[in-house]
Amino acid sequence: MRERNKLESAMNEVSAVESELEENLEVAELAEMDGDEDLFEEALAALKALRARAGKAELQALLSGEADGNDAYLEIHPGAGGTEAQDWASMLARMYTRWAEKAGYKVETIEAQAGDEAGLKSVTYLIKGENAYGWLKTEAGVHRLVRISPYDSSGRRHTSFASAWVYPLIDDTIDIEIEEKDVRTDTYRASGAGGQHVNKTDSAVRLTHEPTGIVVQCQSDRSQHKNRSNAWDMLRARLYELELQKREEAAQSEADSKTDIGWGHQIRSYVLQPYQMVKDLRTNVETSDTQGVLDGDLDDFMAASLAARVEDAADAG
Repeated sequence: MRERNKLESAMNEVSAVESELEENLEVAELAEMDGDEDLFEEALAALKALRARAGKAELQALLSGEADGNDAYLEIHPGAGGTEAQDWASMLARMYTRWAEKAGYKVETIEAQAGDEAGLKSVTYLIKGENAYGWLKTEAGVHRLVRISPYDSSGRRHTSFASAWVYPLIDDTIDIEIEEKDVRTDTYRASGAGGQHVNKTDSAVRLTHEPTGIVVQCQSDRSQHKNRSNAWDMLRARLYELELQKREEAAQSEADSKTDIGWGHQIRSYVLQPYQMVKDLRTNVETSDTQGVLDGDLDDFMAASLAARVEDAADAG
């Protein structure tokens, strides 16, 4: 029923755009014939607004993947480089939470480990909202930062890396079978924020899926039972995302931008010094508004990546 409503809504939007296009073109034509400049400008403004609306509908149409409508887990990990890389990981975390808030999504922190001096050693968010996974899946990969380090007393330029990993929350319509004997469970004392209560017992849970080597961990709740349940949800989601990757890889092994997230596979560069530029290395979309991007203005990058993925899939097909 949800799928039916989604398709019906999309079809109604197309019909509405077509109808308004014809109507405004007729008004513009009549205004031109009568020499009514005010009416002509009014029709032109309506057509421009309609073009923006059609563009948004076109982007929504790109979100047609099997799990695109689902909520999403977002993991961020720093690369090598200690405090500098951990600070970059926290900047990325802030960028994505700002983007999610602007998009009207709800952000829950599942797990977070503070850096030794600053930043983050790791963080996992659950981003809740319609098409959260569809948008965020384009962000999976390695992000590179170039800047004058605030942690370098000599004021030298540093290059740092951090990775983002995105996978969908699995709903009841998707059945993922996991053999319990294949999963090792470890409990440990939660670290970081949460007050005295969360740190008194071994409430944090880590699951290791031995056949694939996938590791997930959760420490968001003081209840070990709740953390265990959340960790199993995350493990099912990771295994499902792995299956999606395999399918894409088989269909378009060269074009797939989500495979092999290694430090040599950067998807985007953020240069703050000696000039200001954010550039996506997959689509060549770039902007000099680095602060805007770090404040969550990511829609142009996401839209271009989505369109490129659809084109690649069509070419591979």
